[in-house]
Amino acid sequence: MNPKLPFPNALQSLPGREVKGLCEALFVETEPHPETRPVMEIALDLQGIPGTRHYGFTRKAGPREPWYKRGMEMRSGRQITVVSQEELSAIAAAMQIDTVAPEWIGANIVTSGIPHLTLLPPGTRIVFAEATIVVEAANAPCRIAGKAIARHLTPDAPPGGLDLAFPAKAGGLRGVVASVERAGTIRAGEPITVKVPPQTLWQAE
Repeated sequence: MNPKLPFPNALQSLPGREVKGLCEALFVETEPHPETRPVMEIALDLQGIPGTRHYGFTRKAGPREPWYKRGMEMRSGRQITVVSQEELSAIAAAMQIDTVAPEWIGANIVTSGIPHLTLLPPGTRIVFAEATIVVEAANAPCRIAGKAIARHLTPDAPPGGLDLAFPAKAGGLRGVVASVERAGTIRAGEPITVKVPPQTLWQAE
């Protein structure tokens, strides 16, 4: 062990915990991109939601992965998009609009009762009665979703309004992307359990 490094139990750590919440609504892909449409249930398999853009174990690298060449095949951690009612309300307030509908920004799952959903650490499990998904990362807000919001609320406005306000105001509130760990059917209205793993703040020195 490097003598300059702090002993592990001296690092800032938090124990694991469980939080109970609710799956408020479910959505699957529709047009135009990135919008989704409501459904009452979704049959997940280990590649995600069959027939959708993000289905599969792999995907093409894009602007979110500048360390890879654009279009390079890579593992997909974006099978499922999860947002929370509470954070959508916070985004709408920050943007000074009445609502941000989850289907406008490509959500698949909407939760309630999970504090700070976007800040859930990677490895967190969201457990349904028949299926489990694993949080991969926070979802960064982008202008594509902003354009969808503008399309619904200000269709005649020139670019540079709500399309830019969304990525500017939704940081840390956009929800998470996840992959399927246990296949099964998930249903709107069912309770969920969020299993947050123990966390230790990594330090180089």
